[in-house]
Amino acid sequence: MNQTPRFRTVFRCTLLVVSLGVVATACGDSDSHPLSTKPFDAAQQVALNTPKGGTVDPDKPLEVTVKGDEGRITDVTVVSDAGHHLAGELTADGTRWRSTGSLAAGAKYTAKVSTENREGSPGTRTVAFDTSPAQRLLTVEFGPEAGTYGVGQPLIAELSLPVKDKAARAVVERALKVVSSPSVEGAWHWVDNEVLHYRPKEYWPAGATVNAVSNLQGVKVANQLYGGPSKALKLTIGDRIEAITDASAHEMTVLRNGEVINTIPVTTGKPGFSTRSGVKVILGKEYYVRMRGASVGIFGEEQYDLPVYYAARVTWSGEYVHAAPWSVDSHGAANVSHGCVGMSTGNAAWFFDTVRAGDIVQVVNSIGKEMDTFGNGYGDWNMPWDEWRQGSALAAGIRDGSSPSDSARLRPRV
Repeated sequence: MNQTPRFRTVFRCTLLVVSLGVVATACGDSDSHPLSTKPFDAAQQVALNTPKGGTVDPDKPLEVTVKGDEGRITDVTVVSDAGHHLAGELTADGTRWRSTGSLAAGAKYTAKVSTENREGSPGTRTVAFDTSPAQRLLTVEFGPEAGTYGVGQPLIAELSLPVKDKAARAVVERALKVVSSPSVEGAWHWVDNEVLHYRPKEYWPAGATVNAVSNLQGVKVANQLYGGPSKALKLTIGDRIEAITDASAHEMTVLRNGEVINTIPVTTGKPGFSTRSGVKVILGKEYYVRMRGASVGIFGEEQYDLPVYYAARVTWSGEYVHAAPWSVDSHGAANVSHGCVGMSTGNAAWFFDTVRAGDIVQVVNSIGKEMDTFGNGYGDWNMPWDEWRQGSALAAGIRDGSSPSDSARLRPRV
């Protein structure tokens, strides 16, 4: 048998391997390119404006500069222990980097600076530093207390200090995250300089869970003012209970999740004391409350002092839905109260057991004044949605649902 062809094949393969080996050796020369070398210590090449053995003032920008003209900065990353990156800008010639974002107060940071010298060899310097604690802290207290509420319950955020500046308000609002499941469209509204309310465009979905959290801690709000720690809040939303009171028909219709579950004869405010019209939210329930006319400025012939049972409060000024056995003959026929919605003791007991804080009580066809939006209970739902959004430092002036901050507040990235 002739072995020559096989030998030639083997020989060709051997030459190929040898050739590839030569190429591999040439490409693997570790001394042929400066970027393949281990980065040198750039401590003598760059400087940071961090004091030795001291803390960094978070109100001042962080700066990294090149010493002399022996090299340039190629990259700077500054990250806190909480994982927050500090934004900054590098000059075109690579001689200076300066932070554009705000340092957090009372935080630990690590700065990593990458450089290269005139020959193109890479260098690196890593510096750890602390920022000094804030002299003034802004904290947030969420309300109501954790628990189960009706679909009309707004979220409340009370600030420890007033915030007037629009830019500072935007910082605060951006840090107040609300997440509901299922998700809804909603917005914060500044009631005043210290209080914000949050509500969805429509009522909360029945059975939803709502979480509110503040990410303000360490964040710069304004000059010398930083966010402090705050406790998160979780609410559960119950069935959609709506009690619609027709003052002219002297009747209350109660619905659960859109279906009528009871129709109750009632009496509302008589002329001069007409019940407020509009949407109200149940603030709480009191089995017994002593009602005195003098406590709400009613004297003379109209003055009263009555023990009242099964009372569901809807305004801070003293409007309730309650048992009124003394006027049972007028229930379903006439309005004779001083502004409350009265019903029989049996119906009031049923209503008391059926509703919870956050449920809706709406009064229609009353000649009384409109329910205040704020200040006398939760009249939040009487403000049109477009107007509500104008009270937000982030949503005002932006088309409904078009702002990236809308989705960020409802479904924040964590």
